[in-house]
Amino acid sequence: MPGPKPLPLELSDHERRVLRGWLRKKTASQALVLRSRIVLACAEGRPNAQVAQDLDVSRETVRKWRARFAADRLEGLADQPRPGAPRKITDEQVEALVARTLDQAPPTGDSHWSTRSMAEAAGMSQSAVSRIWRAFGLKPHIVETWKLSADPQFVTKVRDVVGIYLSPPENALVLAVNEKSQIQALDRTQPVLPMAPTTSAKMTHDYVRHGTTSLFAALDIASGSVIAQHYRRHRHQEFLRFLKVIDARSRRESPPPKALLRLARSGPAVIARRPAAARTGRVRSGGDGP
Repeated sequence: MPGPKPLPLELSDHERRVLRGWLRKKTASQALVLRSRIVLACAEGRPNAQVAQDLDVSRETVRKWRARFAADRLEGLADQPRPGAPRKITDEQVEALVARTLDQAPPTGDSHWSTRSMAEAAGMSQSAVSRIWRAFGLKPHIVETWKLSADPQFVTKVRDVVGIYLSPPENALVLAVNEKSQIQALDRTQPVLPMAPTTSAKMTHDYVRHGTTSLFAALDIASGSVIAQHYRRHRHQEFLRFLKVIDARSRRESPPPKALLRLARSGPAVIARRPAAARTGRVRSGGDGP
């Protein structure tokens, strides 16, 4: 016995453009793409059985979306609201919680809000407060520090340093130089016992210090290469020796740089010298180098 005659579908030009646009849209859900294919296939006059076979879906699926589109057109292809518990937290409550987090301190005298203290003050659950904070990117327990320089020439120095990074002078080698002193060579008093099944690795709590060393390093801003040297002591003699190493390395480049610009570790001042300055030991310094 033949089934009921399918509902005929006629598409307007606008509906056809929208359905084909959903097929080409990369961010469209697979469910919406499948529904669009079903409607376009039905609009060609094909029966439900043929559409189901061509798209590898059931006849009931084809019948459902044909009827939904015939009744509600394009809006019928969207998902309907699913059943569930109604929303208990309103937008006004969310806004009040966010404003309290940003503008008010905890009444208990704590340094910052916690999910428990905010839940008690706002009359919500701790999990609800946590979800709202994550949604707005609020982290009351994290405090970052900053300091405003008292140097009256701070802005000018920052512009000089940033300008060298962004647009270094022609045929110049720009280096960011830093040093780390008192690096300890530590070792345990006994050999480390390796990890074994059901047993973690073990080591003694005390250690032996095998002296210290000082590291001088220079980062080439353009190439990313690093020039580094270790020295037993941390004096101006070692620093000048390190500058001579930099000068020797830069002379091997092709073409050799006409000027060497050094960015101080903490001070934003820039140091410029000719290659001959390293040979004579005369360095023009404007930063915090030794």
